[in-house]
Amino acid sequence: MPVITRPQDYNEDALYVDLAPIVGQPLFLKCEGFNFAGSIKLKAATEMVEAAERAGAIGPDSVLVESSSGNLGVALSVLAASRGLGFVCVTDSRCNLATRRMMEALGARVHVVTEPHPREGLLGTRLAYVRDLCAADPRYVWLNQYGNADNWRAHLTRTAPEIAGAFPRLDVLFVGAGTTGTLMGCARFFHEWHRSVRVVAVDSAGSVTFGDAPGRRMIPGLGSGVPPAFLDRRLIDDVVLVEEADTVRSCRRMARRGFLFGGSTGTVVAGASRWLAANAAPGTVAVAIAPDLGERYLDTVYQDNWVQDLYGDEVLAAEREVTV
Repeated sequence: MPVITRPQDYNEDALYVDLAPIVGQPLFLKCEGFNFAGSIKLKAATEMVEAAERAGAIGPDSVLVESSSGNLGVALSVLAASRGLGFVCVTDSRCNLATRRMMEALGARVHVVTEPHPREGLLGTRLAYVRDLCAADPRYVWLNQYGNADNWRAHLTRTAPEIAGAFPRLDVLFVGAGTTGTLMGCARFFHEWHRSVRVVAVDSAGSVTFGDAPGRRMIPGLGSGVPPAFLDRRLIDDVVLVEEADTVRSCRRMARRGFLFGGSTGTVVAGASRWLAANAAPGTVAVAIAPDLGERYLDTVYQDNWVQDLYGDEVLAAEREVTV
C-alpha cells in the first residue's frame, strides 16, 4: 500500500489504453493524468521547482509565478501548496473555469488577461504581465516553462524511458506540441535510441509553432502564438495539424466508449489516427501521449451548446449518427 507525504510522490503513468477498437488504427495511449495535478505537467513542474530550489532561487518568502493555459498552473498550484509558497498563475480567457477554480482552491491567485498582444496574441500579453510582476517585486520567481530546459529534461529522463521500457519495438510516437517540452524531451531520447523511432508532432491548427499562420484557438493546451524556444525541427519526423472540430469529435468519440480525456488528448488522438490511416504498415507499434483527463472540459468540449456555438451543429450531428 503506497503512503505518501507529498502530492508529487504519486503519479500513475504506467497505464496505457488500446485505442484500436475505437479509432480503427493500431494505437496505444499513454495516460498521464492520474496524479494530484491531473496532467503530465506535474513532471515538468516538479523538475523545474526542484532545480530552482537546488540553485537557491526559491526561498521561504518566494512567490512562484507562471504563464499557463491551465495544466501547468494546476501542477504549480499543487507544488506551491505542498511547500507553503505563494503562486500566481497568469492565464487568459480560454482557460477552463474548472481549472481556474481548482487553482484557487489550492491557494493560488489567478490573473486573467483578455486583450491580445498585437503580434504575439494572448500569450504575448501574459508574458508581458509576468515580466512586469517580477520586475516590481524580487520575491516573485518566474520558472519560465517556455525557456527552462528542465521542462524538456523531465521527459528526457522520465516520460521517454518509460515508453521505451513498455514498448521495446516502438515504431512511431505521437506527441502534442505546446511549449514543446514533452515533444523535445521525447524526441531527444528516441533520436539516440538503439532503434529508429518516428517522432510525429501533433499541433492545433492556428498555432504558429511550425511556421503556420496564426488563427483562432479556443481549446487550451496545445498550440502557441509565439514560436517555442525549445523546438529543434531536425528531431521531428513529421507534423500533423488538427482542426479544433476534429479535437472535439475525437474527445467525444472516446467518451462514448467510457474514456473521458481532455482537449489536448483529443487533438493528439485525432492527429495520430489520421497519420496512421495514411502511413501505418502491418504490425506498426504506435504510442500517443495523453497529457490530461477530461473533467476540466465538461463546460467546453463536452458541453453541446459550447460546441454548437463555436464549431456548428455538424459536429454534434455526426456524433448523434454514431450514437444511434
